[in-house]
Amino acid sequence: MSYETYFQNLREQQLDELKQWLSIPSVSALSAHKADMNKAAEWLADALTRAGLENVEVHQTDGHPIVYADHLHAPGKPTVLVYGHYDVQPVDPLHLWTTPPFEPDIRDGKLYARGATDDKGQVFLHIKAIEAILKQEERLPVNIKLCIEGEEEVSSRSLPPFLTTNRDKLATDVVLISDTSLLEPGKPAISTGLRGLCSLEVTVNTANTDLHSGTYGGGVPNALHALVSLLATLHDDRGRVSVDGFYEGVPELSLLMREEFAKQMLDEDQLKASLGLDALYGEEGFSFVERVGARPTLELNGVYGGFQGEGTKTVIPKEAHAKITCRLVGDQDPQDILDKIKRHLQKHVQPGAKLQVKDGEKARAFNIDPSDRMLQLAADAYEDVYGTRALFTKDGGSIPIVATFSRELAAPVVMMGFGLPDENLHAPNEHFNLYNFDKGLLTIVSFLKRL
Repeated sequence: MSYETYFQNLREQQLDELKQWLSIPSVSALSAHKADMNKAAEWLADALTRAGLENVEVHQTDGHPIVYADHLHAPGKPTVLVYGHYDVQPVDPLHLWTTPPFEPDIRDGKLYARGATDDKGQVFLHIKAIEAILKQEERLPVNIKLCIEGEEEVSSRSLPPFLTTNRDKLATDVVLISDTSLLEPGKPAISTGLRGLCSLEVTVNTANTDLHSGTYGGGVPNALHALVSLLATLHDDRGRVSVDGFYEGVPELSLLMREEFAKQMLDEDQLKASLGLDALYGEEGFSFVERVGARPTLELNGVYGGFQGEGTKTVIPKEAHAKITCRLVGDQDPQDILDKIKRHLQKHVQPGAKLQVKDGEKARAFNIDPSDRMLQLAADAYEDVYGTRALFTKDGGSIPIVATFSRELAAPVVMMGFGLPDENLHAPNEHFNLYNFDKGLLTIVSFLKRL
């Protein structure tokens, strides 16, 4: 029978299986869910075994387990390593969910649950596509390996050493990842770049205690004032980051890349309306898709200090805090950027204020040439199923482990996503459009057979 008929006949059964996995609260960031993380890994291992994969292993780490499996019976054919993650984001604020996050619910052709699209739902597509080929044809057209981790949402600390230790075991001709999105319904995309990341926390201290604003106001430094004035020096009035040397290693946008961005045909007026904004904002000289896909950023994620309760408290706070993240592109080195920001902050901090800076996450950007044969075959597979060839894009987000895979395994990385940008990743009411569940299964089959 055709693959379309095969999947349609098993659709309800497969969705019920996925709901079982989604019902496990595998929140990697919260220690209270340690047992759930192990349960989710064991569920995955069992699903891989039932699908016909071999050498299924659950590797314990200092963090959460890494699940491996393979099927290596296609001599002379390419090897594909499928990567994904079974951990999910915390669910707060819980009261904003229409249905409980770990009680999967289908409404209006969408599957609602934490992890539905990021990333259990998309990993599940690969399992079922492989299972379908084995059941329909009794052999795979390529060699398959899977490496599914449980720490992607907490920076994948255990995976890099696992890759280094098991480089030969994981050797592959292509890494296949489904953890990204289509541009919009019916408009598939393959990401050829992900921005890197670095983060830091800034604390400004002034006096050794909070002070009465009547007794001391106007005569002593105010930590909040000092922090706000300091943060204001980080950008100029054209939206550019003012830190010396920040743009070193940032490639100029080529005419070809700008043409690819233009093909997305993003309606900025519609975007503004959907976000309730009167205007977009960012670095002058670049469109929205160029800013978020190919330009570096420095963003304030949180600024806090002083009295924040109800009513008024006439106090001069002794400390104030800020959380900052940067998205990086090209050859920008995360540690180098952090060092440059710290030098800038030290140079501009207000007299009477003391500065503390704590480094956070660090990840390099990832880029691949869209002319790579593997990416071209993936674009063809999308066209087979969606009737529209995938566009090549650059994503503003960061998946730090992608660059590690590319470097450690010396293999091209193909990011074939089946989510949609509005599916509430990391937010209440996360969901997965079942239209793309159906199309995703067929697209993965097409890609594996094209290889």
